[in-house]
Amino acid sequence: MEVTISELTGLLEELEKEDPVDYGDLPFGEPELRGLVLTSLLERHRSLQASGLNPGDVNLTYMLTTALLVIENLVLHARLLVLQGQRIDVSALLRKYSAG
Repeated sequence: MEVTISELTGLLEELEKEDPVDYGDLPFGEPELRGLVLTSLLERHRSLQASGLNPGDVNLTYMLTTALLVIENLVLHARLLVLQGQRIDVSALLRKYSAG
């Protein structure tokens, strides 16, 4: 399935409606950031496809990459909570990523 950056951006925006990202006052625009991230991921996807890895190894690569991103996100979120003087509940933070 080959998709365009525009199609991916639309799908990402739909996901963000369910779980909005707080960009706050960061010095970059949301559409530009989405485009840069999706372009980078699409390039990585094409590289993985061309690498000759079997589909299982490609899926494993995606799972491990997703795990790293979730861990980074949880650590950043936990640090923000600590700075705000709030209690950290890792199980509650992980619910966002749970199936169902």
